[in-house]
Formats: sequence, structure tokens, C-alpha cells
Amino acid sequence: MPVASEESTPVRELATLLGDVDRLPPPRYAALARRVRELLVTGELPVGSRLPAERDLATALAVSRVTVASAYRTLREEGYARTRHGSGTVTELPDDRPEWVWQSGETPGVLDLAHAAPSASPLLAPAYAQALTDLAGHYAGSGYVPGGLPELRAALADRFTARGLPTTPDQVLVTSGAGDAAALVWETLLETGDRVLVEHPSYPGAIRSIELAGGRCVPVPVDVEDPDALVEAARLAARQSGPRLAFLMPDHANPTGASVSATGRRRLAATLWQQGVLTVVDEVAADLVLEGEQPPHFAAGLPDAATITVGALSKSVWGGLRVGWLRTDAALVDRLSTVLGHRQLSVGLLDQLAATTLVRRLDEVLDHRRGQLREQRDALVADLAARLPDWQVTVPTGGLSLWARLPVGLSSAALTAAAAPAGVLLAEGRVFGTGSAFDDRLRLPFTRPPAELAAAVDVLVRLDGQLRGRPVPRPVPSATVV
Repeated sequence: MPVASEESTPVRELATLLGDVDRLPPPRYAALARRVRELLVTGELPVGSRLPAERDLATALAVSRVTVASAYRTLREEGYARTRHGSGTVTELPDDRPEWVWQSGETPGVLDLAHAAPSASPLLAPAYAQALTDLAGHYAGSGYVPGGLPELRAALADRFTARGLPTTPDQVLVTSGAGDAAALVWETLLETGDRVLVEHPSYPGAIRSIELAGGRCVPVPVDVEDPDALVEAARLAARQSGPRLAFLMPDHANPTGASVSATGRRRLAATLWQQGVLTVVDEVAADLVLEGEQPPHFAAGLPDAATITVGALSKSVWGGLRVGWLRTDAALVDRLSTVLGHRQLSVGLLDQLAATTLVRRLDEVLDHRRGQLREQRDALVADLAARLPDWQVTVPTGGLSLWARLPVGLSSAALTAAAAPAGVLLAEGRVFGTGSAFDDRLRLPFTRPPAELAAAVDVLVRLDGQLRGRPVPRPVPSATVV
């Protein structure tokens, strides 16, 4: 894997991204700094890249060196760049995201749109009833199953194989959810300062766990209208920033709902592997296809060691069932299993027995879940179109949520702060970014019944009329989002 180091952004490439500086409002140095900020926040300019020398960029832009030097100084003062001895000016992002704390959505009378988590599958209770019966056959043993229950590993391997990714049970490791699987990867493979490519926006739990492990996130912009644009954006970011790992959600990504096409994922997977990047693929929502055919696994057609695929039953079955897994090369599974064993001896046996039954009946589980989500998605889209027509929404082909662009003058932070006292929990857009981006965005899960979604839209309509154009409040703690 490549060693993280500052890579120069070619001067002509940066000049192209900056555009015609003659059209920027004065003072020009401040406008130039603002434009670089925008490129960093959107992920078009990788974090950790070395900016061109002042004289070279001044020549490329046909401005004075003083203008570029003043812009660089402004970026350093605002926390978007730093000077490193021997490396010049290197880009970074200030950590001014809202605090990420838990707020329970189980309070009676509260409409929970902070969590993209559906209610329990009707097959959950029968699976646990069967698990209690099967548990008697394990009483003579210790109850610990390091690495995972053999029957569960085999059932998961069979599902991977059936979808075109040949897998043996020794390539599967059972964990306490997909987040636990990803955190295990960071704990095992990341060294302090290593860079990790992440979609921007992305799941905040993954961003935080990477940072807690000492990694540095390199945001790669996601275009909801053109998800395959991620291929070229990731290629450029990988070339410029030298990441060790990448974390991607190519299927119905959280929060955007964007899905990379079958052709796009083949190109993206090959590109990252060729550049020496190990890709961690979160497939927790991959089975929640509401329109069209399910694309192949991201890892299909690559060496097993090229990717680590993580998944869980939290979205298809229920978030309270804390069983997940990862799938990769068998030798790497052994290494990860050893690290996992140092912090937990085993995922609960009863949960694994229930999960085994559910994985074997997963097609039946998914038939019910897809129908439920499709109805709720369509109801929410119709309500928004009728009552908030200037909220821009791209209808996803699957997954759990909409990623709404708010009208000019309406702040996601302001909506979130005002909605809580009105009985609606929201997750503001900024928690899904690596900097302070996405205050003009709001994730709207369609994981609640249509009547609850309609009641939540009632509140949003009222707040839209009250808040548009008002100053944005100070950041408030946001609900932990899933």
C-alpha cells in the first residue's frame, strides 16, 4: 500500500478548477481564497495536497504574486491550509462540524427523521424463536464462537457466491454490525496520518471512526445526478493524495442514495486497485433495490485481497440485531480475526443463530422490506413535490433516504434546531461532511410509515415559511445518525 505523503496539485489543473479569476469579485485575494475553500469543501481539491508555488500559480492565473501570497495567508488563517517545512503550503480542513451526540428517537410523540433505520422485519421474531430451540444444541460448549458461527459464515458465503462473487466460509468474519467491521479494518490496517478516500458526503460514523483510528479523510465529491463521476474524481484524488485505503458505498449511498453503475464500479474498482488502494466497500444497503436490477458486487472480478466488503442485517432486518460481517482474502480475514479477538471473544451466539436463519431466508425478508420502503419513498416524494416544490430531490433507485437540496436562504442547521422543539428529529447536512459543507442539504429518511412522514412534512412546511432568509443559529448538537 502507498505511504501517505503530500502530493503537488499541478498548477494548470488548479488553475482550471479555479476558473476565470477576472470574474471573481474584489478584493481578488479574498475571492481566490474563497474559491479554494469551495473546492476543498466539495472535495474537488483533495485535502492534504500541496498547492503550487506562489509564483507559478500567479503566472498561470495572470495575477500578481502578492495576490496569491495573500490568498494563501488567508487560507492558513482560516484553517484551510498550513505551511509545512519542505512541503510548502498544504491544504487541510478545519474541524468545525457540529458535535455528534446521541438523541433517542424512541420518545413517544417524536417523529424520528434523524435515523435511517426501519422497524423490525416480521421474520425477526420467528428467527429468534428458532434460535432459542437451536441454542440447546450448544449448551455443552463454551458458547464462544471466535470468527463467527460456522453455519452463519457458510450461509453468508453462499449468498456472495450466488451473486457472482465466489466465496468460501474462511473468507467471512462475523462482527457486531457493519460499523464494527469497518472499525476493525481501521484499527488493524491504518497508521496515524494515513489517508483514506471517502465519498463526500458520506456516513458520519465512518468518518469519525477513521479519524479516531488516526486516519485522515480525503473527500471525493459525489454527484447525485451523475454517480459515475465518482470514478474520475476518485482517480484524481488517489493520484494526488496517495491514500492507503478507500471507504465507499457504491449502492444507495448514505446520505445521497446515489448508486454507481455496473460499468462505473468495474472501472472504479480497477482504478483503485491499480493505484495500490485497498477499498473497504459498505454494502449494508446493497440489497435494498427498489427499481431496476441489482448491480454486481464491487469486488467481483478483482483479486480477493483488493477489497474488504462489509455488511449487516441492520437495514434489511432491524438495527437491534447487532450482527455484521466482512468478506475478503482468507489470509487477511485471519489477521483481522486475531485483532477482533483481542477486544471481544465472540458475537452473541443467540444472535448469530437468529442471523443464520434470517440470512437463509433473506430473499423473503427483502421482498417485504422493499415493498415497504418503496411505498414510503413514493409517499414522501409526493408530499415534498406537492407541499415543498422548491426543495430539489433526486429520487433514488433504492436505499433508505432522500438527499434534499434546500432553497436559497434556508439552512439545514436552522431547520434541525427548530424542528426538535416541534417534535421532529433531523440530522443536519453538515454532519455528513468532512468540513463545514452541506448546510444547504437535508437527509430525509423514508423509513417511517407514510402517516408519520406526512406529519413530519407538515412541520417542515411550517418551518420553511418561518426560517427562510433568517440568520443561521449557532451549531447545536446533532443526533447520532445511522
